Amino acid sequence: MKKTEILVKERGELLNYLLSNTEISRNKIKSVLKYNGILVNGKVVSQYDYPVKAKDKIIIQTEGKKVKSPVPIIFEDDNYLVVNKKAGLLTVSTEKEKEKTLYHMMREYLKQNNSKENLFIVHRLDKDTSGIVIFVKNERLKFELQKDWNNLALKRNYIAIVEGILEKKQGKIVSYLIEPETSNMVYVTKDKKEGKIAITNYKVIKESKKYSMLDINLETGRKNQIRVQFNDIGHKIVGDKKYGVMSKEKRMFLIANEVELIDPITKQKLHFIIKIPNEFKEFIR
Repeated sequence: MKKTEILVKERGELLNYLLSNTEISRNKIKSVLKYNGILVNGKVVSQYDYPVKAKDKIIIQTEGKKVKSPVPIIFEDDNYLVVNKKAGLLTVSTEKEKEKTLYHMMREYLKQNNSKENLFIVHRLDKDTSGIVIFVKNERLKFELQKDWNNLALKRNYIAIVEGILEKKQGKIVSYLIEPETSNMVYVTKDKKEGKIAITNYKVIKESKKYSMLDINLETGRKNQIRVQFNDIGHKIVGDKKYGVMSKEKRMFLIANEVELIDPITKQKLHFIIKIPNEFKEFIR
């Protein structure tokens, strides 16, 4: 909210005085009066001809120019802030990087728009994965979502481009993943007791001579799940420098493009979806 304070110097009627002593248009003043945005000596005034006199204090409250978000916003209301993260951007801070993160950017976005709302991360994407990230604005909602995320998240869809042509055009990958304490890499293990089960469904939606575009749906949400599993079956994600071969591609071709969930408090379904980027379509041609 932007506030403009004026100290009256001479007697007059409110509308005429403001027209003569400010650069605000007649229509704008009328609009602000209509919506109770003008106070005289602390009292809300809506009459155009309200009498003002020397030393009266007028406060005009208007909506300031909203600061643009640094990343595309998919949806925002009093409870949710859903954005489209670009590839190469950390979701949250690490020991090495505190400020160049999606979370820090969106906190600053709210702050610069004079919002007193808090911001909490519900889930995260790998640095090199782009797509839908959901933040919430109160801690209770964050807790309820995270407590039962696998059941509340009805759909978690990704689009990926992988190396090679898959023999099975539709299938389910079930494997067990481990992350040793001494490594930041995740591995597939045959030891079911040691690993955590990871289930990924996929469908080929387009092919070229060397690559396949896949529609992927997760049943579980393990760290690096998609990247590790497709690497394990010999179809690395294009541009994956962590689990794939050294690639000349500037980005990894993996995007979280659709999320459907149940709000744990209102019980309403929320559905967020973004289009497949043009660079994905052009690459697979």
